Amino acid sequence: MKDFFYAIQDLFVDYLFAPFDALRALELENWFAANIFSWIFMLIGFVAFVYWMKQLKTYNDNNEEDKSISSHSFL
Repeated sequence: MKDFFYAIQDLFVDYLFAPFDALRALELENWFAANIFSWIFMLIGFVAFVYWMKQLKTYNDNNEEDKSISSHSFL
């Protein structure tokens, strides 16, 4: 069983995390290139935020939301 967990460790450390090791070495030369994954995730989040706000504005402009005071039974 111990060999099984060492195999998982070797898989991740030697193969799957190799691109991140290369980015860590690049960090001393170019900060923006070393943080490319962070920039990509921030871009995806920004695009999702803009899309969500656009959808909310569409529903608000169509007056599809029930904004009456008694819209919920507990109010």
